[in-house]
Amino acid sequence: MTDDVHDDDDGPDDQERQKRIALNVMLDAWEDALSQGIEPEIVATVAITAAVTDMVDRHGEENMAKIMESLPGRIRAGEYTLRSGKS
Repeated sequence: MTDDVHDDDDGPDDQERQKRIALNVMLDAWEDALSQGIEPEIVATVAITAAVTDMVDRHGEENMAKIMESLPGRIRAGEYTLRSGKS
């Protein structure tokens, strides 16, 4: 991989680069789980649980509760919609 996460640059460009790398790593793991026969809903539930658990650990329960309260509106606004079709 040509991108190196350990660079010392912490600016906005570096954060975007790190997000891109992290997303690619997660998508590879997701595809690996699916190829092993794990149902997509199970992979999604485990990914969400891991993410929320880590964020609670880092930022505390109250801060995460506030973030989670914002999710319904953000979901309805299409912030997490990758496909053009609605379900």
